[in-house]
Amino acid sequence: MIEKTESKMRQKDDRSVELGVVLESETADLVFGEVPNNGPNYRNVHWLGTVALMLKICIGLGILSIPSGFDILGLIPGVICLLTIGAITTWSSYMVGVFKINHPEVYGLDDTGALLFGPIGRYVFGGAFCITYIFVAGSGMLGTSIGLNAVSEHGTCTAILVAVSAIATTAFASIRTLGKIQWLAWVGIVCIVIAVFILTVAVGRQDRPSAAPTTGPWKSDYKLFGNPTFTEASTAITTFIFAYAGTPAFFGIVAEMRDPREYTKALIVCQSVMTVLYLVIGVVVYYYCGSFVASPALGSAGPLFKKICYGISLPGLMISTTLCLHMPAKYIFVRALRNSEHLNSNSKKHWAIWISCTAGTGLIAYIIASAVPNFGSLVSLIGALCITFLAFHPMGCMWLYDNWHRGKDTKMFRWRIMVFWSILIIVIGTALMILGTWGSMVEIVKSYRSDKHSSAWSCADNSNST
Repeated sequence: MIEKTESKMRQKDDRSVELGVVLESETADLVFGEVPNNGPNYRNVHWLGTVALMLKICIGLGILSIPSGFDILGLIPGVICLLTIGAITTWSSYMVGVFKINHPEVYGLDDTGALLFGPIGRYVFGGAFCITYIFVAGSGMLGTSIGLNAVSEHGTCTAILVAVSAIATTAFASIRTLGKIQWLAWVGIVCIVIAVFILTVAVGRQDRPSAAPTTGPWKSDYKLFGNPTFTEASTAITTFIFAYAGTPAFFGIVAEMRDPREYTKALIVCQSVMTVLYLVIGVVVYYYCGSFVASPALGSAGPLFKKICYGISLPGLMISTTLCLHMPAKYIFVRALRNSEHLNSNSKKHWAIWISCTAGTGLIAYIIASAVPNFGSLVSLIGALCITFLAFHPMGCMWLYDNWHRGKDTKMFRWRIMVFWSILIIVIGTALMILGTWGSMVEIVKSYRSDKHSSAWSCADNSNST
């Protein structure tokens, strides 16, 4: 009996080595160290909490840009492109969980970059991650100010509303662990989903969208097939990528799960829910509004429903911004204190560095959001250049890194297929990155030529166009 048990244990150990799995103890973590009795417990996110966090990272006002993407491409090509992007990003996100299990010492994209490409990869991936999510957080602050303006009918200067949003979201982002933020994520998801479903019902029951001509007969001019220019098609596809591309942030989420082996289950639920929501809302809103759909679409059902929808969605907007601030702040914090006793303690140094990280990222996001004219186009440029790069390229490289040596001698059929797929993902990511960057640059040039870009720290009402 003893010999049989020892044999099974050896087989399990051999299997772990074969898969590259490093088994961790119940009280230790290769990123955060020992779980303290009185310090923060970073490994405390349930798989359902993981679903909420992933959904909230992805689902914001970006969901309401999907109908305008359908308007550019046409309904049928739009749905096909959306499902294709969803399938690719699902595999990319799946690789995040696999890579974390195979390499428990990996915390974020910087550690992944270091394994794949050495010190240069660490700084390129880590830097791109921080820049991207700080810009996205700035965009979230502006989105919150739009909601506050819509609800209050421009009750005060927009610059003040942006500052209020920045202070509130930075305070929430200072919660140290995702295990505690996961409950806020559920609140945010419920608010966003209720708001967009109210909008969906409202556009189906109204006579015409608010942007349509107010007199004469009107019928939706939705198109099954569009005729976009190269730049317009690139912009639409980039919009779909943004709707799914929370993948770079999933590294930080799986690192704080109680059991990373449940990540795949959470991912399947997340991607399924997102895809259904995107299809239902995108198709219904575009069908009823046609080319007169607003972007974001909350203004498509008239002033009253605009107020209602923005009022309900405000907590969701703030929590999205909170997560987008928390992620780069946590990356910098872990990078600064890793392998230090202060990482998971309640020491003065711990708190000083943590508050400095959250306050610093919040301040930078606020300054960029308020001071940079044409901020929306700049966010699109950063997103096309960085999010597409971070959501596609590393994952193809990750599979090759873990599996190239295992099959290059025997070259089994499955190994050949996966090598081809991984390389294809890198090629697709490169093409989408170039297309999206080009489209964003064209839009920036158009905006500056038309003098429609906003001024720094503007007091003007930014909700009128939405």
